[in-house]
Amino acid sequence: MLLPRKLLPWPRPRRSRDQTLSLRLFRASYLSDPDDDDDPPFTRIPNNPPRPPAPRPPPPKPKAQTTKIIPDEPARSDLPFDFRYSYSETDPSWRPIGFREPTRFSPFGPGRLDRPWDGVAARVDEEVRAGDARVSTREEVLGEALSEAEVAELVEMYRHSDCSRQINLGKGGVTHNMLDDIHNHWRRAEAVRIKCLGVATLDMDNICFHLEDKTGGKIIYRSINILILYRGRNYDPKQRPVIPLMLWKPLAPIYPRVVQNVAEGLTFEQTKEMRNRGLNSPPLMKLTRNGVYVNVVERLREAFKTLEVVRLDCSYTGTSDCKKIGVKLRVCCLCSYVLL
Repeated sequence: MLLPRKLLPWPRPRRSRDQTLSLRLFRASYLSDPDDDDDPPFTRIPNNPPRPPAPRPPPPKPKAQTTKIIPDEPARSDLPFDFRYSYSETDPSWRPIGFREPTRFSPFGPGRLDRPWDGVAARVDEEVRAGDARVSTREEVLGEALSEAEVAELVEMYRHSDCSRQINLGKGGVTHNMLDDIHNHWRRAEAVRIKCLGVATLDMDNICFHLEDKTGGKIIYRSINILILYRGRNYDPKQRPVIPLMLWKPLAPIYPRVVQNVAEGLTFEQTKEMRNRGLNSPPLMKLTRNGVYVNVVERLREAFKTLEVVRLDCSYTGTSDCKKIGVKLRVCCLCSYVLL
């Protein structure tokens, strides 16, 4: 068997010392010459393609003009009623004995309304107060009465709890800014669902009256604390009334004390004895905070047929709500006096 021969390296010619030094000097001078043109046989292609040029930044947008605090001209509204914070929870016949803030500060803002603010309401001019013309206009907007089928269709559309056209009515009752919210919903919907909670639900008839009177709509559905307010057949959102908004909630004026420590017509001892009888009697109902008090008045009237003193447990409603409940019950139930 023949073994392969071992390959030997090819013999290289040996260079002298002078040749090696001259070759090194030549290479150094060749590489260090800046004027020498480097012309390689190929051009290296980069792995990443070149980036496109960055786009020019957009021109700066003009700054939005800020709304003036004091407009050039005050707003003028043709609504023939006084502007108040709450229409259903205040009585125009009650006159305050003091104010908690200066009356010169209008909640509508300085110079934004042509009606002067007197601490309670923005009074309307007698020229604007045209009741007969407004009644005819409201009838024209409502148009022909709805049929039973149309009412049933609207009720089925807006009576459910997942309805997007809903306004919550709290203890403030029918407030001024709520009128603007109702007209905003009426721009895209024929009716609006109103959910009532709190002290205002003691007198639902009062709420329905002010909603129809101040907005010009009509209540087509009423179930416990749920209302559906219809706008009318001929309602035009472009001709909606001008309703200037209140920028803040005005502080409540100081009124004379309605619930006295000593009941009218009784002595101090008689009032104390009657209050003790009520505190020791079992409560007729327990009222919760921001609850639904629709059936409270009816149950109290039934209880007064057999009892002289009736107790309501208002320990969870709060002090302010408890006083408001006492005042409303005195009017709704025709009570002789309320003891707190």
